[in-house]
Amino acid sequence: MSVPLIFVIGAPRSGTTLLERMLESHSMILGGPEPHLLTPLAHLGYFDKVDKAPYDHILAAESQRLFVEQLPGKEQDYIDACRAYCDVLYGRVLANSGKRFFLDKTPAYALVLPFIQKLFPDAKYVVLTRHPLAILSSYANSFFDGDYQAAQNYNPILHRYVPAMARFLREKRAPYFHVRYEDLVTDPETWMGLIYAYLGVPFEKETINYGEGANDVKPAPGLGDPIGVTQHSRPSTASLNKWATELAGDSAKLEIAQTIIRQLDPDDLRVFGFPLDGLWTPLDAAQGSASTRRTPLTRYRLQRKLIVSLRSLAKSNAAFRRLLAKTRLAADVLLRE
Repeated sequence: MSVPLIFVIGAPRSGTTLLERMLESHSMILGGPEPHLLTPLAHLGYFDKVDKAPYDHILAAESQRLFVEQLPGKEQDYIDACRAYCDVLYGRVLANSGKRFFLDKTPAYALVLPFIQKLFPDAKYVVLTRHPLAILSSYANSFFDGDYQAAQNYNPILHRYVPAMARFLREKRAPYFHVRYEDLVTDPETWMGLIYAYLGVPFEKETINYGEGANDVKPAPGLGDPIGVTQHSRPSTASLNKWATELAGDSAKLEIAQTIIRQLDPDDLRVFGFPLDGLWTPLDAAQGSASTRRTPLTRYRLQRKLIVSLRSLAKSNAAFRRLLAKTRLAADVLLRE
């Protein structure tokens, strides 16, 4: 491996942007927007493939396998080529930064970890897990205006990420450091010290105040936390049990959450850091104290409401769907160079 890499591995809405902001404030670590370099590579056809593409992805996958069989080193040559592609891009963005490590925080990488381990077995992996129902709640409220069923229908996030990450933690085929979000925000000094020790860099305590430190870099536009991290300049415990209060006051959401948890492997939940025997404890404590206070209607929430409504209308109304298709065609024509 020619580029020293750090991967932050975690599900969407699990605090990975917070951890990335602290790590990229370190004098030796370069962070930035989620690059998504590895997800397309993982689905080119040799290891995995997409369900739909603007080319014959089935033929491409079979052809790749036949081609790789002709290489002198076969699969290893293919892995070396994929790694070389990444090394050029990671290396060149790192070259003029004055930093030693490049940090890639792309939540979708948690779904292609076996592929990433083949490419970068010597990288440093920091695995961040969060209470599964906190992830579900944050995902539904951030992107679906609190509609748990719509969020689950669109992306069964816990069904996808919990087993994939548990497998990585269980198999231990690459070096990693595992921390729970709840522990990180409750005692950031201890846990960031342990993370830096694992990474082999000095503990710069000021990085915990990621919005104020001398090494702080203003985040470039990109994918990531759309609402949470920008509201604070250091880890906060304000939202730790927000999910429990929400479910305690909404029986319909609670039923959906219970169904999802029942469908997950108890051992996966244990390895993930949240065994079943204590999973519902925050909810028990929140019973009877559910808040009825309305969430402020911000510009972001208005945008989410509009997107959710339009998506639902597009699915149920054929005329509206045709109108959207015509609008897209008109936009393509107008933007054509």
